[in-house]
Amino acid sequence: MNNKKKLVIAEDHAIVRDGLRSIFESDRDLEVVGAAGDGMEAIRLINNTDPDVLLLDLNMPRMDGISVLREIKKQSRDIKVVVLTMHKDEEYILEAFSSGADGYCIKTSSGKEVLNAIKIVLTGKQYVSPEISDKVLEGYIEGKRSIKKELSWDNITRREREVLKLVGEGYQNKEISDYLCISVKTVEKHRANIMEKLDLHSASALTAYAIKKGLVSK
Repeated sequence: MNNKKKLVIAEDHAIVRDGLRSIFESDRDLEVVGAAGDGMEAIRLINNTDPDVLLLDLNMPRMDGISVLREIKKQSRDIKVVVLTMHKDEEYILEAFSSGADGYCIKTSSGKEVLNAIKIVLTGKQYVSPEISDKVLEGYIEGKRSIKKELSWDNITRREREVLKLVGEGYQNKEISDYLCISVKTVEKHRANIMEKLDLHSASALTAYAIKKGLVSK
């Protein structure tokens, strides 16, 4: 009787995908039942193979990893998901876990660590790469900040949302002022108001938030 746990790999780079498959296929406890190069293909494979665990890259063509994660969790599938990504930013980590991830590994991790992460989540526990675990802990401790941001979002004016979108798209203050036909000083005021309302303190944080709210595509 085959007691191996079924695994699907979702990774858009073929050389990485093949390397991961080689690592997992040599493990006596796992069976690789499919490997997808984009998010839509990952969903199709999951529907066809009903795996126990999914190893998921966040940056996928056609359907990004977070969307894949939300879709399969929405279907109430009893499937564990380990995210494998280059992103170490707190925004990505917390978004992954809030969307239903069971584990989070950085792509600089060794094959042994990724394999260990998969086996840990299969026992019902969560896994976070050691190099980012402090960030996750900090994020959960500061959870009230996220609540504050969501409540404050309703207080962001239409003009401030326009400015936030343009900041998220990488435009500088002068470019924003030209585009919106307002002074640079007014743009600076809007940015300051946005940062105060949302408790954000850098352009990168504003960009991440703009992406999260759907103002800017990844």
